[in-house]
Amino acid sequence: MELILIRHGESTGNAARRAALRAGAEVIDVPERDPDVPLSPHGREQAESLGRFLAGLEPPELVVSSPYARALETVRLATGRADVRLDERLRDRDMGVFERLTPAGIRARFPEEWRRQRELGKFYFRPPGGESWADIALRLRSFLRDLPAGGRVLVSTHDAVILVFAYLLEGLSEAELMELERTRLANCSVSLWRDGERLVFNEVSHLE
Repeated sequence: MELILIRHGESTGNAARRAALRAGAEVIDVPERDPDVPLSPHGREQAESLGRFLAGLEPPELVVSSPYARALETVRLATGRADVRLDERLRDRDMGVFERLTPAGIRARFPEEWRRQRELGKFYFRPPGGESWADIALRLRSFLRDLPAGGRVLVSTHDAVILVFAYLLEGLSEAELMELERTRLANCSVSLWRDGERLVFNEVSHLE
């Protein structure tokens, strides 16, 4: 089986987060709830560039997307397909009470949870009301079991989800996953696995 994973294009939330970090703010100014955050104008341009890249590949038999607006908008712009399936198991990580907070905001408002996060590590730490990376792995195991055998599947999703896919497909350890996480997955990047072997990771040449 060939699995092509794309991260959504730049969202208005991504742009707002960068602005909050530059300003040293505690809160990211995003008016929508997380599932409704759309692509930015630049993100739509990225999705169109991604479409030209995907047009050079063999078409997938199945296209599946996170139901979050930014992921669905990306794959629809990139492929022009009307048969995109939605699967809530591909949604972004639920950050619970950390939602819309910068690292400075988390330290200031939830100092005990900040310390606990540093002690447990990113993979197992679950923010109050949210998910750990291990929780994402549980839903992705279910998703992978439900895929048809063989064929090509295109998935539009989020950065943490793609990294956990790598963890599952390649049988990585927690340490190996955290090392891979140092490669920041770019918006509209492409990663590809064939029968569990990573062939492409964080490909962005189509965006240059």
